[in-house]
Amino acid sequence: MNFLELGLSDKTVKAIEELGISEPTTVQNDVIPSILQGKDIFTIAPQGCGKTCSYVFPLLDIISLAKGNTTQPAPNILIITPDSQQSVTVSDRLALFNKYHEINETTVKDADENIDAEANVIIGSPDLLVELIESEKIDLTKTNILVVDDINLIKKRKQLPNLEKILDILPADKQNIVYTNRRSKETQDILDKILKAPQEIKIDKTKEQEVQQVTSPEATPLAEKKPHTKEKVFNRFCQPVKDKEAENYIKSFNSFNGKTPEFLTYKGLVVRD
Repeated sequence: MNFLELGLSDKTVKAIEELGISEPTTVQNDVIPSILQGKDIFTIAPQGCGKTCSYVFPLLDIISLAKGNTTQPAPNILIITPDSQQSVTVSDRLALFNKYHEINETTVKDADENIDAEANVIIGSPDLLVELIESEKIDLTKTNILVVDDINLIKKRKQLPNLEKILDILPADKQNIVYTNRRSKETQDILDKILKAPQEIKIDKTKEQEVQQVTSPEATPLAEKKPHTKEKVFNRFCQPVKDKEAENYIKSFNSFNGKTPEFLTYKGLVVRD
């Protein structure tokens, strides 16, 4: 099944395909149609399987479609991440695939962040969001769609109490989308509080690891690699390497109006998660 068959718009699919992504991952196949249908979803998926894009892609379409409908306001979407680093990662994905849409988002990186009142998407970690709520710098009472990515990692960061504070002020009538890398007894009570008869999607960790091995540079012996092809560039810890030339170009041309996705400053393009 391709991205169009999953129900995504031509604009979103065009942005996806321009980055050389031709086929959805397993989690994208399973999650995208359900998000577009407005279902509550609980997804258990390993890191690196494309889960971030599995909600970024359909949310872009949901906002864009609503913006084109004058009879109803565009939805207010809250994406809660374990920490600021993951918030930036989600923001990067939105900026990259937002190429043919006009969607505003605000990423909370610190408690002094200026919140765009017109933002359709707010992204932040529980601790920073609570600080902004308590200082009355942010209003989340009109949230239509909640994404929690990833609740088990939020538990590991000892942020479940802050997550509960946020849940207490959110509307009951909203779509809820929750991800976790593994099921945990400690998170079950709060999951029961968030989700209403959710569709549960579980991604086979072994199969997803096999997909990653096929698509990583380390999977193919050097002797078997095709000549004249660009390889992703990683250091010995499999982390992206900063591209100084790209950074200089970005500064010179003010790319993305000063909000350049961070991962575009690396050698190689990593959009799997």
